[in-house]
Amino acid sequence: MLNQKKEKLPTPEVNFDAAKEMHPYLREPEAMYVGAPGKHGYLRMGFELDKWGKSIMRDLERRAPLIVQQELYFDEEMPEMPCVYILSSGGPNVDGDRYRQDITVKKDAYAWVSTGAATKLAEMRYNYSGLVQNIVLEENAYLEFMPEPVIPCKHTRFISDTRLVVDKTATVFYSEIYMGGRKYYKDGELFEYDVLSVCSHGERPDGEMLFREKFVIDPRVENPRNLGVMSGFDVFANVIVMTPEEHAEEIYKNTEVYLDKKRKIACGITRLPNKAGLLYKVLGMEPGPVKKMVREFCSLVRMTVKGKRVPEEFPWR
Repeated sequence: MLNQKKEKLPTPEVNFDAAKEMHPYLREPEAMYVGAPGKHGYLRMGFELDKWGKSIMRDLERRAPLIVQQELYFDEEMPEMPCVYILSSGGPNVDGDRYRQDITVKKDAYAWVSTGAATKLAEMRYNYSGLVQNIVLEENAYLEFMPEPVIPCKHTRFISDTRLVVDKTATVFYSEIYMGGRKYYKDGELFEYDVLSVCSHGERPDGEMLFREKFVIDPRVENPRNLGVMSGFDVFANVIVMTPEEHAEEIYKNTEVYLDKKRKIACGITRLPNKAGLLYKVLGMEPGPVKKMVREFCSLVRMTVKGKRVPEEFPWR
């Protein structure tokens, strides 16, 4: 049975005030203060095998505005896999929001996690929005984490830190997609946010550090349109695959990389250090084609690890 504790949840620690890129944005919001009820979301999910060998969401704790409902089993190619959507009752991320998400996949278990809709980062005047994620995979566990795109509005300040603790025998497919802004809002609103700071780092359960990637985008310091950054593209996808070395090499060998000027899309792949896995990136003009590329790459990963492909996306997604 699903374990939902009734006692009061501890306040999750989500503090990025020491990050130098956030120093200009430490003013307390004049409306709801940082960490006010409804602004300090917390989510903990745990997946494991039940006594019949079925992968289930055994553990769940949440704090508003984050919402998670019962797991579903709708993947036609892998119907035994629990599928979970993370929802928010509070609308877009606003000034002073702090979120923490802890996801654990126990030994031999597997899961698919996404969000119900794109994550919009509303305009901010005083502070910033922060997200901490801890994703832990035990022996032979498997997780596909494929949220919808993040949309930063004008004067957004957002920072995130994702920690991936993955056993050598496990596989995690972790993706994130960032749009340049509200492209079709009024006269267009691209790269008008204040700062976007995204950090991801991987390690083994014994604490061995494997890699760390961080990018800080401040359009006032360097234009994302510059060559070598986003150039003429509007949407950026970042995918981390931590998997055993033999799987990583097969995925790398079978991944096509290219710059297609006609379709206005580009993708590339590289190996992560310390034989941790792969890093895959996609650039495009619209979220649809970029999401499709990420999904196709996920299908290659799943086929390599599980021998099953990822089905076509639902038409309404």
